[in-house]
Amino acid sequence: MPPSDQSSGKGTAPLLLVLHAGLLISSLSGVFAKLAAQREMLSLPFLLFYALDLGAMFLYAIIWQQVLRRMPLSVAYANRPVSLVWAMIWGTLLFQETITWNMILGALVIFAGIYIMVTHHE
Repeated sequence: MPPSDQSSGKGTAPLLLVLHAGLLISSLSGVFAKLAAQREMLSLPFLLFYALDLGAMFLYAIIWQQVLRRMPLSVAYANRPVSLVWAMIWGTLLFQETITWNMILGALVIFAGIYIMVTHHE
């Protein structure tokens, strides 16, 4: 679908879901990188997590390129900070990191910005 079809708002929701699936995959890349960093260099677990990291980045790159073919760059880029929210979630669930009120406020600001950007474009 050419970018001009997206400017009318047709098909935006499924495309946003694909974009956000890609952003989720991108955030997993950071998880795999951190897990690899916690292992002995060039050990089997290190290589496994490093391979998962590279695989996640590769898959994200493909999704990102396909999204950009169908969505304005400004809208796609406005959604990228969602990866920071995923990083907070992964940090808490997998690495016992603490989410602070400032982090929650930051996430709300991110989502407000995404909402404004997406609704302004439609």
